[in-house]
Amino acid sequence: MKNITYGLYDDETDLLSAVRQANAEHLEIEEVYSPFPVHGLDPLLGLKESRLHITGFIYGLIGTLTAFLFMTWVFTRSWPIIFGGKPYFSLPAFIPIIFELTVLFSAVGMVITFYVISGMGPGAKPVILDKRITDDKFCLVFDTGTDALSPSNAEQFFKKTGASEVYSKTI
Repeated sequence: MKNITYGLYDDETDLLSAVRQANAEHLEIEEVYSPFPVHGLDPLLGLKESRLHITGFIYGLIGTLTAFLFMTWVFTRSWPIIFGGKPYFSLPAFIPIIFELTVLFSAVGMVITFYVISGMGPGAKPVILDKRITDDKFCLVFDTGTDALSPSNAEQFFKKTGASEVYSKTI
């Protein structure tokens, strides 16, 4: 169980200024929720660029090699048949299948990787602080169960930074 205190903001500019103020006061931000991506929030939170594109390339490479090696083995070793006078190994005939398996492996691998890293796999229960966060509210969350920040100090911070509403919960 974790004690949190969160504040709801009506505008993304208010949220950005609250995050800047929290960074200036050296407060540890637990999470920020937003109904849409907020430009400039990632650097303020210290988030690095995602490496999901690297895994996509690796999965695509695995798909390419799988298709190429399998078709090479089938058409030259396991089941060599001459189709319309073409040689056993005909790379131009392999290209459509290689492309399709590259895209398939890359897409499926990236989706699985994203779900595993995000903790959104089967059986995961979402934490919904307030249903308005997905519609028109912005939320800044502090973990107030530690000695670094008490719920009353967090509430004072939210009032100071212009939060429209402040709540405390145990999740």
